[in-house]
Amino acid sequence: MSNFKAWISAARPRTLPLSISGIILGSCYAYGYNAFAKAVLLLGSPQTNDVINQPILFVKFNWWIPVLALITTLGFQVLSNFANDYGDGVKGTDNDDRIGPMRAIQSGLISAVQMKRAMIITACLTAVSAISLIYVSLGLEQLITSLFFLVLGVAAIWAAIKYTVGDNAYGYRGLGDVFVFIFFGPVSVIGVYYLIASQLEWLLLLPSLTIGLLSVAVLNLNNMRDIESDRKAGKNTIPVKIGITNAKRLHYSFIAIALISIIAYIFIIIKTLGNVVGDTEWLWLPILVLPMLLVHIITVYRNKVPALLDPELKKVALSTFFIAILTIIATARVY
Repeated sequence: MSNFKAWISAARPRTLPLSISGIILGSCYAYGYNAFAKAVLLLGSPQTNDVINQPILFVKFNWWIPVLALITTLGFQVLSNFANDYGDGVKGTDNDDRIGPMRAIQSGLISAVQMKRAMIITACLTAVSAISLIYVSLGLEQLITSLFFLVLGVAAIWAAIKYTVGDNAYGYRGLGDVFVFIFFGPVSVIGVYYLIASQLEWLLLLPSLTIGLLSVAVLNLNNMRDIESDRKAGKNTIPVKIGITNAKRLHYSFIAIALISIIAYIFIIIKTLGNVVGDTEWLWLPILVLPMLLVHIITVYRNKVPALLDPELKKVALSTFFIAILTIIATARVY
């Protein structure tokens, strides 16, 4: 493998679609809500006072916000992947017992010093992107809110690095699932929605649960696959702590709650739209991932060899990304 290919591999392209799914979903809902608000205003519907908060009626959808949010999120993910490679590499967790693709430091194609330098550069570039996103979204007028998002950005950089780096890496204490859920779910979906719409919509907790829990399911699969090597290396992930049987049960719960959440949200949104927009049945499009996830659950249930779970990571990650893509199609069709 060439050095260039080693860097591409270290960035782990297959994880990137998963990381942007929440941004896509939140942006779609913000666009849809903006379009719905304008439709209600133009039609003079009596529903206006019930379901529309006035500020968004006069906000033009700024496409720079989702674009910068996507760039920033990709930066965080690549930083996390570099840091994960570095942390597990220097700790010796990535060894011959590990299942899955060989890591960059483990292979010897990239040194720990080079990876650390790449982490610093990526963190700086991501910080610039995050600051640009905050400025474009909020400007200097909303200083307190801007500072809050700035702190959130710093926290995201810290979380990306501290997953496996350092003596107190939280990924080694079974806390990776919590951070993945928070940043891939509510922070991603509700955060970008707020930056676009300048208001909170707590109903978005439902689809943020979907993206967050499916993202955690991917991490849980990864940890179930590596349960033996992680146990030997002292990496106390959730599966290491509770065992493979209970980890599978937890996995089923993640996916079940994720599906129930997105179904509930779509049902509520369709009822809210009423007769203001047409073709609302298109909003059910994301549910097309259901068969893929059901087949996945059956495969995990029947699995006896953790190493054979590796292909399932891609299935859940792609299912999450397909939810986002199908939401784009549904939004374009309905609004």
